[in-house]
Amino acid sequence: MTSGAITARFLRTGMTVQVDWEGGHITRVGPAEESAATSQLWIAPALFDLQINGYAGADFQQDELTETQLLTAVRALRNDGCTRFLFTLITDHWPAMISRLQHARALVTNNAELRAAIAGWHLEGPFLSPEPGYCGAHDPVRMIDPTPDHIDELRRVTADDAVLLTLAPERPGTLAAIAAAVSQKFKVCLGHTNASAELLKQAVAFGATGFTHLSNACPQLLDRHDNLLWRVLDTPGLTVSLIPDTHHVSPPLFRLIHRLLKPFQIMHATDAMAAAGMGPGLYALGRDRLEVGADGVVRQPGRSNFAGSALRSFEGVFRAAQMTGKPWQEMWLASSLRPAEFMGWTSELKVGQPADFCVIQLTERDELESLRVVASW
Repeated sequence: MTSGAITARFLRTGMTVQVDWEGGHITRVGPAEESAATSQLWIAPALFDLQINGYAGADFQQDELTETQLLTAVRALRNDGCTRFLFTLITDHWPAMISRLQHARALVTNNAELRAAIAGWHLEGPFLSPEPGYCGAHDPVRMIDPTPDHIDELRRVTADDAVLLTLAPERPGTLAAIAAAVSQKFKVCLGHTNASAELLKQAVAFGATGFTHLSNACPQLLDRHDNLLWRVLDTPGLTVSLIPDTHHVSPPLFRLIHRLLKPFQIMHATDAMAAAGMGPGLYALGRDRLEVGADGVVRQPGRSNFAGSALRSFEGVFRAAQMTGKPWQEMWLASSLRPAEFMGWTSELKVGQPADFCVIQLTERDELESLRVVASW
């Protein structure tokens, strides 16, 4: 829908506005009178996800990902409220990761719909901690120490695309790699790490600005006096991402993090894999086969640890609101404006901006009744 008009309550202010768009761009945002029809109708920025490993049955970790599979994932994400995301690759042997990245980038380059949806690339690995618990579902055998040459190769492959790199600062050479990545205009997040408080501060000084899915990729049992959670929360300069599915982060911890940190310091990401938007069953994540139970939790078969999520984009917003007791509007921003701005994008509703937004119909009990997505592509 490249042209149209709608009157609804604006998520950021609660005021009723009329939004007009033409040719895929917003042409007017102005005040309008509220009516019975608009009292529970809201307009909000489209969701932006920093970490999509797959979606709607499509696994991004395969060597032969097809254009059809990628389009299926993109369209399902759009229907679920997410119009832009970072295509994410997880730990594998470096040449295999680079080959998959080159293959995916060729698919995106040659398809306008894919170019509009895929805002950049996220490499979560292979520069991560091999320690049990901290490695998560990543294979330590395939992990390596980062070098400036790795960073240079990654920039050559991605040209001027946006890139997010998640790494563990305790690996030899990582601080120099962070500096090299920042000089190449990458965004750097820490994650899958057991770095000391001092090393976390050093990584920030070298240019790291985020932390990937805090409270995950760490052992279930932690020292109550000195553990990764306390160190990260006590490190200035890091914006943390959280997975809002109610089990990756326990509801009490989820609430406490939102009380401790300022809203601008928190982003939500689904960490979705191929099972997202699908039902229970077995799904691929690269070479691994993962099981989604009736509870919607993704696990390695026969094991209790999590391995990505089956969370649909909009579901995370309302689960986050339920866990925190905060307005869903605030949680929506954590899954839209904040991650977009972290990567240097804007999804504000302003004249001249692409017409990418969600229209949300609520029931009288503030429960989601319907979601409609307007996308410029």
